[in-house]
Amino acid sequence: YGGNVRAGANKNEDGALVYSAADGSWEFAMIIDAHLTTESAELLLYSIDSERRNIVGILAGPVETAFTQLEHHLLSIFRSVWFREQCKRVKGEASLMFCARKGDYLWWLSIGDCVTYVLDPQLAGMGQFALNQRNFYEWIGHINSFDQPVPTYTRGVTNLSGNSLVLMVTDGLLEFGNRPYENPMYLYRAFLPAFDGQRETLLLAVENALLDVHRGAGRDSATIIAWNFSLVDMF
Repeated sequence: YGGNVRAGANKNEDGALVYSAADGSWEFAMIIDAHLTTESAELLLYSIDSERRNIVGILAGPVETAFTQLEHHLLSIFRSVWFREQCKRVKGEASLMFCARKGDYLWWLSIGDCVTYVLDPQLAGMGQFALNQRNFYEWIGHINSFDQPVPTYTRGVTNLSGNSLVLMVTDGLLEFGNRPYENPMYLYRAFLPAFDGQRETLLLAVENALLDVHRGAGRDSATIIAWNFSLVDMF
């Protein structure tokens, strides 16, 4: 969603990229929140999609090695001389987050302030929602975290259990109006109907969330990548 034009929105700088296995054994997703222009998002989409064959090959391998290899491969792209030189030529910067699910494990890597939630009824009962913390002033682009002596990013792996909903979002969903979706319980309840595992219900929940941004006069772009995971479907 590109933002409410009547509220002053005049550009859409978000981006998204999703791959998935035909047999449902894995998913790979990248969500991007660019600033100033779309150039940093376009560079990221081009650079990662150019590596599609390698990424698919890695995720088709054993889960024991897939995430380590994937992380090494992605970081090698960002550390490369070519990529860093291209970053110097773009106008603006981007936050981004990767997620990859294989088996009942979810790996993630974040640079900036995008957020991924793992919504699970049992975890919600214990107050656990977000997979990562938003980190401001981390960027890929003209200002580049990978030009620092020590690049800054966060990553991890978590175990999925039961019936879960993976939800990747840019800050446009979190920072409009009185910011209802910054409350993770509000977000959880908004997506609660999607736990029925039906694609149509999940699409409706995403649509309703983006409509809330529109009705709340959100000026920033808002992007959501969401998918269901169930242990039952694996056996």
